Amino acid sequence: MPEVVLDELRTDLASLGRPFSPLDVAAALRAQGVVLTDALIRETLAELRRGSTGAGPLEELLNEPDVSDVVVNGPGQVFVDRGSGLERAPLTFVDDEQVRRLAIRLAAAAGRRLDDASPFVDGRLPGGARLHAVLAPVAEPGTCLSLRVPARRSFALGDLIEAGSLSAEGAALLAGIVARKEPFLITGGTGSGKTTLLAALLALVPPGERIVLVEDARELVPEHPHCVRLEGRPANAEGTGAITLTTLVRQALRMRPDRVVLGEVRGPEIADLLTALNTGHEGGCGTVHANSTGDVMARLEALAALGGMSRDACHAQVASALRLVIHVTRGADGRRRVAEIGSFVRGVDGWVTVEPAATLSVDGVIYTPAGAHLRGSA
Repeated sequence: MPEVVLDELRTDLASLGRPFSPLDVAAALRAQGVVLTDALIRETLAELRRGSTGAGPLEELLNEPDVSDVVVNGPGQVFVDRGSGLERAPLTFVDDEQVRRLAIRLAAAAGRRLDDASPFVDGRLPGGARLHAVLAPVAEPGTCLSLRVPARRSFALGDLIEAGSLSAEGAALLAGIVARKEPFLITGGTGSGKTTLLAALLALVPPGERIVLVEDARELVPEHPHCVRLEGRPANAEGTGAITLTTLVRQALRMRPDRVVLGEVRGPEIADLLTALNTGHEGGCGTVHANSTGDVMARLEALAALGGMSRDACHAQVASALRLVIHVTRGADGRRRVAEIGSFVRGVDGWVTVEPAATLSVDGVIYTPAGAHLRGSA
């Protein structure tokens, strides 16, 4: 049914001042001169419900089993990621006003305000999807929506082997790192599979150990019987009520954790994580955005500076707190792979670098001299 007809129908039904029934919909359609059939009424009811609940026209895309992301670039461009990168979806909006209405409604469902005075929002929808929206004209070519679908299930290392992300030898190496309580970071770009790999590794933590997991928005779903989640919260419309990851990491240390896990390091909370790992909390881990293992220290320096930590202090803390970097990539074919393991090494000058320790592929593991100590892990 044309969107202009649906808009007029919504206006008529809203004037009732009460929830509408199928009879109300039939009467409103008849008043517009539409020829009625049972099929048309059923279809119209479904369209109205999609437009007033859930993600509206995007709901069907979000419910597809392999979809991880849905993005909207104005009314004429909708893209979906089914595991092979973003691809154009056969869906468009009538105009930017329709996208704007959807964005405002989704923001309200996430408990956030979205209007011209506050034209962007970040939140989590009741179903678990992560929402980011920017209104036009701040965004061009129109109101933009980004929806990240939470993992519907956890992947074990065996699943990653079957998917071609790593070899059996590589999986054994990673399992050994977890068993020895080596503190590590998983690095990679957006959509490279950092969270998926971290969840798979957390599932290997012995069931008698308590994991306290800190996240900005819930994405990790580890198959572990004793996992406590702490989730951050942005400020409300009045600018109050925010709960930062820095605060949550400090709270996590008081919760008798065996392992402290930071879902994604993206700000000053790195200082608290490093402090935690330096005070007897072995086996801690997290993820961080980095293009390669060689870029990790520059990234950590920048984030530590946000927490008031000097470069000297950052390197000293990293040298004591972290041992390994596990780097994941996503190829042009969309396949995610565990590509490399790096080792944090402190030089005689006091500066820490990440030295290549092992290269992983679907065929096995190639160790470097810096990774000789890892051979016994596999």
